[in-house]
Amino acid sequence: MNDLLDLTQLAERLGEPQLAALIGVLTGAIFGVAAQRSAFCLRSATIEFARGSLGPRMAIWLLCFSTALVWVQAARLSGLFDPQSARMMSVTGSWSGAIVGGLMFGAGMVLARGCSGRLVILASSGNLRSVMTGLIFAVFAQMSLQGWLAPARQYLAALWVTPNGRNIELVSLLGLPEETGLVVGLLTAALALYLSFRHGIGPRKLVFAAGVGFSVAVGWVLTYALAQIAFEPVSVNSVTFSGPSAEALMFFLVPAGPLSFEVGLVIGACLGAAAAALLNGEFAWQGFEGAASMRRYMLGGALMGMGAMLAGGCAIGAGVTGSSILSGTAWLTLFFFFVGAGITDRLIDYRPQS
Repeated sequence: MNDLLDLTQLAERLGEPQLAALIGVLTGAIFGVAAQRSAFCLRSATIEFARGSLGPRMAIWLLCFSTALVWVQAARLSGLFDPQSARMMSVTGSWSGAIVGGLMFGAGMVLARGCSGRLVILASSGNLRSVMTGLIFAVFAQMSLQGWLAPARQYLAALWVTPNGRNIELVSLLGLPEETGLVVGLLTAALALYLSFRHGIGPRKLVFAAGVGFSVAVGWVLTYALAQIAFEPVSVNSVTFSGPSAEALMFFLVPAGPLSFEVGLVIGACLGAAAAALLNGEFAWQGFEGAASMRRYMLGGALMGMGAMLAGGCAIGAGVTGSSILSGTAWLTLFFFFVGAGITDRLIDYRPQS
């Protein structure tokens, strides 16, 4: 089956960096179109949940999450992908980073009224608030990776880490059958479909919601296939917008910046979302409503940028992509996304009915 994904000829014809970028564009375009049409957003789902509802936003998010889990685990069982080769699993995981970063990111996405992936989609649809917030997110992600905030990130991340220099895979840790991830994904998909029908979500939107999860599997499988035949080391990665946003920013700021999957991913997501918005008449320029709104979005972008780099991923990167390979720190991060978002919504936005 691996012969079906032999990318040797394409790599020889295009070059490995160019092929990696092309895979990123393809993965990002699938994500961009699917996320734009399904209105995928973790922030909306966490707010519904925090307010005691399993509504349509949660149904969409659960379908994205479960689809990614099912496709990725099916690819693993069929030999198309090995999660242990993923960059997220080959480095030391940080439990403390997952907790602190998860809380920061959760708070930030409520303040910015959208997670990082959602900002990419909205910015590509003409939302200037998301353009500015996304740039702040990318700048703070870069500062946390290699800039002034890097020492603070490294200190917090080192407080509590996984053993043996690698991340934790939950099924192996708990001694469960290797089919466990697939079963959990199918059960979650059943719950998502039940909620979707209950709230009257149409088949077309469900297909696009599932497409978000499918894009995660595409990224994992194709970067893994490229890594098997590449002469130079290739990072096995998939959909995430923390590191790639910072990398894409530097690509456009530095002359002759290197091509990579991450750069292609951001470009593809923007192109896919913009095309979907234009074709459906949903592209519209939007700006800030005032100084207070601008301050709120700026703070949200900064918190998400630092939080994502500390947690090892953003709402899609840790919450869906990392969780799909059953990364222990990704699942912990996802939990604290919900906690941070719920607390922030309760303190700032929630107005109980009188």
